[in-house]
Amino acid sequence: MTPSIPVAVIGGGPAGLMASHMLVEAGHTVHLFDAMPSVGRKFLLAGKGGLNLTHSEGADTFSGRYGERRDAIEQVLKDFDANALREWAQGLGIETFVGSSGRVFPKDMKAAPLLRAWLHRLRHPAQGAGVQFHMRHRWTGWGSDRSLQFDTPQGEIQVKAAAVVLALGGGSWARLGSNGAWVPLLADKGVSVAQLLPSNCGFEVQCGWSEHFRSRFAGQAFKSVAISLVSAAGPNWRRKGEFVATELGVEGSLVYAASAALRDEIIRSGSATFQLDLLPDMSFDKVLQEVSHPRGSRSLSSHLKSRLSLDGIKAAILHELLNKSAINDPVQLAVAIKALPITLQAARPIDEAISSAGGVLFEVLTQGLMLEQMPGVFCAGEMLDWEAPTGGYLLQACFATGRAAGRGALQWLESQV
Repeated sequence: MTPSIPVAVIGGGPAGLMASHMLVEAGHTVHLFDAMPSVGRKFLLAGKGGLNLTHSEGADTFSGRYGERRDAIEQVLKDFDANALREWAQGLGIETFVGSSGRVFPKDMKAAPLLRAWLHRLRHPAQGAGVQFHMRHRWTGWGSDRSLQFDTPQGEIQVKAAAVVLALGGGSWARLGSNGAWVPLLADKGVSVAQLLPSNCGFEVQCGWSEHFRSRFAGQAFKSVAISLVSAAGPNWRRKGEFVATELGVEGSLVYAASAALRDEIIRSGSATFQLDLLPDMSFDKVLQEVSHPRGSRSLSSHLKSRLSLDGIKAAILHELLNKSAINDPVQLAVAIKALPITLQAARPIDEAISSAGGVLFEVLTQGLMLEQMPGVFCAGEMLDWEAPTGGYLLQACFATGRAAGRGALQWLESQV
């Protein structure tokens, strides 16, 4: 006989843990299943350089970070916003602070203490039996009787659950458990799933870098620059920051911030171009004045370094992309320094991306994040069809949708009594 349990949560990332948190706080016993040997692996990786939990900016700006899915994410943020997340962390004994950029971090900057405190709370709640963790249990779909099927070290098992929360992640970082293997399992049940695509990702430049540029500058950063996008599909976009040249193209925070627009343009048109401003704090007229200044016997490289402090990778990219005629013409050179076109031909593979776009459409979910076609089954986290830039927005939405799915499952269980 197939064993029955009250609640199954599949996926041990922030969304699955938060759904479990909601249910155990209400006194339910939760069985959490995950394919990996331990929970929170991607969460721990995200905190390796300092755990950016959320962001302190205003609600309207915050919600706008979710683009086309603003309305859907805004609904869950109303119940669990950045302030609520900080209060929740405080309840676990984790103090947070707002950094100079507005990002919110734990006081010690680490993910592990928060995760340890959280798991202790989940195992030992104020009431009920808490969460029972079943690791190395890879979910493989449903049986004919709607039982959940798992591959385990001891062989295949089946479990029936009164309520199920799926928090299976997106398609990035497969080695940490987010491999998108759930997509065909839901599609086979008639659930509408948008294709998983890389988000916050790097790109390959058209035709590749020259051997000279690649061998000398791959891995180096363009600092204190700006990039802008001009697209018929949306408003113009410009931001200052930095990014890195790679063996095949570009990556880094400034590129990640524009990645959704760049990726979508490549899908539409086959390529995408951004304009690189090497001197964003200097006007075009000033740049033109300086490059037009007589340089006498000095080389162009010495001239650019002396007059504009342009050297290293910034000077190299001009030589990489401009022909001899353009680089020796003051007007063309000034235009390039302020708006050098960088054309991209492909996003890097989804498994290299920080996050992914696509997933279960909100249109097939109830307000409580239950699948309309599968009563009692809820979805949360990055497996939903939304995306956001880095800066705390990814984790915030995972926490908030996990909480919403947990609450939806709780209401479902109460309705079945």
